Amino acid sequence: MAFTCEYCGKARQKAHKISHSNIKTRKWQQPNLQAVHALKDGLVQKVKACTRCIRSGAVVKAA
Repeated sequence: MAFTCEYCGKARQKAHKISHSNIKTRKWQQPNLQAVHALKDGLVQKVKACTRCIRSGAVVKAA
């Protein structure tokens, strides 16, 4: 999928945008995904990872 972290599976979420007159329209909240070069299965690959996974160390960056 387009907006999914390849490590934790975090994806986009549905939400409502609420106007001043309380009209609710659908919107999508996207996770903060970054394209990084990482070691995956012993190879250097370009992957999409959320910043939480990058910060926690779940993603091993390629040197």
